Amino acid sequence: MTTKVGSVDEIREGTAKVVSVDGEDVAVFKHEGQFYAIQHTCPHKGGPLGEGELDGDVVTCPWHGWKFDIKTGVSPVLPTAKVKTYKVDVKGNEVWVEG
Repeated sequence: MTTKVGSVDEIREGTAKVVSVDGEDVAVFKHEGQFYAIQHTCPHKGGPLGEGELDGDVVTCPWHGWKFDIKTGVSPVLPTAKVKTYKVDVKGNEVWVEG
């Protein structure tokens, strides 16, 4: 199912908006004008990835510093560590995430 998560202007460049998609918390990031969505919960200790600092394509979990690429979901430090990614579509001025 596809869920409308907001307008393109609601999510500021370099930040994330946390939304619910099919009952799961998802962090939707805006990076270089594009939108990317990953699971909000860090697999390490459950930290809030949507509140992490974005450096290029990589978000750092604010709890223990685990890093994940927002485009692929793969950790650049530990490639076996991954988070779920979601397909994002922009239709007009609206951002949609596929669950």
